[in-house]
Parts: sequence; structure tokens; C-alpha cells
Amino acid sequence: MTTDQVLMGVGLTLVLAVGSQVLAGRLRIPALIVLLPVGFAAGALVDELDPQQLLGPAFSPLVSLAVAVILYDAGLGLDLGKLKGHTPRVVVRLIWVGALVTWALGTLFAMPLLGMDRRAALMLGAILVVSGPTVVGPLLGFVRPKERLQHILVWEGSLIDPVGGILGALVFHLVSATTTGRHFGGGAVEFLASVGVGLAGGVVGAALLWVLLCRLRLGEILGTTAQLAAVIAVAAFCDIVREDSGLIAAVVTGLAVANLPRFDVPARRPFFETLVSLILGLLFISISATVTPQSLRHVVLPALGLTAVLVLLVRPLVAFVSTLGTDLSRGERGFIGWLAPRGIVAAATASTFSATLVAKGIGGASKILPTTFVVIVATVTLYGLTASAVARRLGVVRPARSRPLLVGGEPWVVDLGRALSAAGLQVLMWAGLEQQRERIGQAGLELAPGELLAAATGEGAELEGITAVFLLTAEDDFNALAATVLRGSVEGSVHRVGSPRESVGVVAPFIGGEVLFGTELTGVALSRRYEEGASLVTRPADLAAPAGWDLLFLVRGDGRLVPVTEANRPLPGPGDLAVLLAPASTDHPAAPPAPGRW
Repeated sequence: MTTDQVLMGVGLTLVLAVGSQVLAGRLRIPALIVLLPVGFAAGALVDELDPQQLLGPAFSPLVSLAVAVILYDAGLGLDLGKLKGHTPRVVVRLIWVGALVTWALGTLFAMPLLGMDRRAALMLGAILVVSGPTVVGPLLGFVRPKERLQHILVWEGSLIDPVGGILGALVFHLVSATTTGRHFGGGAVEFLASVGVGLAGGVVGAALLWVLLCRLRLGEILGTTAQLAAVIAVAAFCDIVREDSGLIAAVVTGLAVANLPRFDVPARRPFFETLVSLILGLLFISISATVTPQSLRHVVLPALGLTAVLVLLVRPLVAFVSTLGTDLSRGERGFIGWLAPRGIVAAATASTFSATLVAKGIGGASKILPTTFVVIVATVTLYGLTASAVARRLGVVRPARSRPLLVGGEPWVVDLGRALSAAGLQVLMWAGLEQQRERIGQAGLELAPGELLAAATGEGAELEGITAVFLLTAEDDFNALAATVLRGSVEGSVHRVGSPRESVGVVAPFIGGEVLFGTELTGVALSRRYEEGASLVTRPADLAAPAGWDLLFLVRGDGRLVPVTEANRPLPGPGDLAVLLAPASTDHPAAPPAPGRW
């Protein structure tokens, strides 16, 4: 290819990857639903998009290293402390039972449906074992199932990818050996050897990062780039020793960094989040561009039939066996049986191995990549469109009612917690001073233990399930810094009470973000007015507020908490409750029984 063609191919791949993700975000659908068809269509129209021509033999190893980075990031999100009760047993079963059953039945049905040689069917069955955190995570974020269920599926998606990658490499070598007349025995030994190399690589990677991050204490920028370099180096070395063992090394390294106490890795990793998002887009555009319309001509219907077998027979069977004898409810078991989308590792493995098997003359090998493409598109689309409805039908969705975290222990903050709790919300509070914590306990409110900033990294108070954080302490700089740290560490939004315009604080005057209540109702003003006798009142939102009363929050009829901010003053609706700050020495108008006063 000429220089102009390379520039065109690289630039177009990047634009399509990012553009597809932007479009998917606007449509609120999984990015894969857009990435795969866009890459397929662009590959059919533009020859310069073919990664085999752009990168040549470097394409496959680059894909392997890119997937290793993705799995390392997934490993950083795995918290061993959340594997409680029967959860570890279910996860382990989903890995080994799921791999064996999916491989066996996938192979068995692929042969008649696709007219494949047994060897090609074995390869396809091994490829379709994997799921993946990059597909499962966004779906779970949209569905919001119960916490235990989410932990099980995230762990399964993160661990099945390296196991499936090694299984695919092993099957590839077994199938390749049959074409040369050699006998490739000891498959189990080979598999265990690859796992051993991956585990050893993970130990080396964790030790290397311990030196870099704990002993040398590299800063945020150097520490992040050191992580990237260490993961790629360890994964590359492991892949040289045993093919695809670098995937296990990557996820084990991430798991160690996330769970060993000496490591201090922030919960929010903007660089890695951006890098993983970009890698995913580039990989899916590139891999789908290698699928030609001609290769799909006689594959679509049989591949959809295979997808139906995987969705309606294989996955429910795996879920049934894996949850047998556990304390999971029928709804939780049913949802596990309904969610198993295929993702990037399946696409990468198919892209890496199928061309070589075609060159070796394996019957039906040319159908491996297009079939995998169809299965990925079909499963992601099906689960993306139905998972939320299925979860609601099975009763495994988290309650829609807001669960706010109020940070602060001043009297008005405690009374706010009582008001919101009386309105039916599950309020969690945190305060740093012992006196404030005692005040919260005396008010009968739930108090989060531990350190607030440690909680954001999973080491202290449990923030999972929190729908919003409201930073209401008297320290404006603390509120501003905590907002910066916590934003991105919790599922919901992070708000802080405003600081006075004439503030000369170190941080607060210069940090943006969602500021509560408007420019006049700062934290200082609220505390002063409360000391002068002001009180918090809840009343139906359809009652007009008297002059001088300030609206702070609306509690929607469905239990959602909507704050008043500088940028947004929500409009009341039927059944809403208003939380207002009433001035001192005010005769409060009569109201129906639902309201309260603090």
C-alpha cells in the first residue's frame, strides 16, 4: 500500500470507531450494535480499511496485546471482597462448566447447521465460549440488576475471556497438527501449561508494578504509563512462551493490583477508560472490515440458527448446572441464563486463527469468521434489546428509588437526611467528626463506616448502589476536592454545596461541577440561616411555596430525588414532594399529613 492509502485507512478507522461510539451513546444502545455493521459496510466499500493490508503480519499480535490491555483494566475492577456466600461457587462453575458445555454443544450443532468439517467446528465452538466484560459491563450498567447478580456476571465475563483465549489457541494447534500428520497429544497438559505461564506472568507483572508504584512511588502520569508498559511487556513475553497465555497474565496482574493492600490505584482511571474505549472501537471496526459480503452469503441463516441454540439451549443449561444447590433465587438463575453476549475476544480469536485454517485446507474454516461476526451482532442486539425487560419480569432489578449519600454532619444536613428518609428514600450518611457521627446515629440514620475517599476506591464504606452523592460539609475546599475524586467512582451524579462568591479558598472557587441550590444558598448561608431558626419542610410539590421559602429538592412520585442546582430548577409533577427551607419565625401553612417539618 502507498503512504496515502495507509494514512487514509488509519484515519478512517479512527473516525469510524469514535463516530460509532458517539452515535451509540446518543442512541443509548451498546456500541457494538453500531460498530460491527459500520465496520462491515466500510470494509466492503473501502479497500484501505483492511487491517491485513494496513498492518500485515503485525495485525494479529497487536490485537492480542490490545485485548491484554482491556483485560488488565477489567481485572482492576474485580474486588475479591465482593465474592461472598455462594457467589464464588457460581462464578467458578460458570467458567469451567460454561466453557466445556458451550464448546461441546457449539461444536455438535455447528457441524450440521453450517456444513463444517469436525475440526473447523471444534475451532468455532472454542471461539464462542467467551463472553467479555466490555460487552457485559455496559449491558449491566443499563439494566442495573441486583448487586450479587452483577458481581457474578462481571466476574464471569472477565475470567472467561483469558480461559477461552487459551482454549482457542490450544484447539488451533490441535487442528493444525492434524493437517500435517503429526499427533498433538496431551491437550490437558498443554492447557494447564498455558495457564501456568499466564499465572506466573501475572505474578511477575504484579511484582513489577509493586516496585514501580509502591517503592518508586511514581506520580499519576508516570504511574499510568508504567502500568501500560508493564502489562504489554508481560503479556508479550507470555505469548512468546505460550500462545494467548498473556491474556491470563493481564487479568491476574489487574486482579492483584486491585486487591493487594499495598497498591494505591485510584478507582477512577481516566487514561485507561479512554484507552480501552478507543481500543475497542478500533478493534471492532478493523475486525468487522475483514468480513466480506460474499463470506456472509450462505452463512447468515445457519449462523442465526446456531445463535438460537446458544441462547435458548446452551446458556440456560450452563446457568442451571452452575447455580444448582446455591441460594440464588429463581429470578437470578433465570437472568444468568439469559445473558451471555459475545464480544471482542471472540472476534479477535476468529480473526487470528481462521485465515490460517483456510490456508491449511480445513473444510468450512472460511465460515468461522463470518459466523462469529453474526453471532456477536445477534447476541449483543438480542440481549441489548431484551435484558432490561427480562430483568424486570424476573424481579432482579435494583429498586428505582434513589439512595443518596449525604456527606456532612451539621444540624441542617442531619435534618435533611431525616426529611428524605421520611419521604421514603434509603439515605446513607457520612461525616468525619465523631460528634457529627454521633448526631447522625442519634437521628436514626444509616451511617457509612470508614473513610470517605477510601470508600471511593472500595476500601471503606460501601458506595455501590448509591444513586447520587451530595457533599454538604462546612469545608468548601473539601467538598470541591471530594467531588473531583468521587465523580466517576459512583454510579450516579456528584453534587456539592456552593461556596461564597468572595471565597478565597484554595480549590473551591476554581472547580466547576454540579453546584447545589444556587449562588445565594451556599453552605455558609444554609448553616447561618439554620442557626437563626430556619427549618426544613416537606410538603406536596403542587402547593405553592410561600414567599421566602427556598426549594432544595423534589422527591418524585416514583422515588427519584431531583436536586435544585445552579443550572437546573426542576418542575414539580403529580405526586411529587418538595423539600424546602423555611425562614425563621414563619407560620407554616397547613398541609396534608404527608409533609413534615424538621
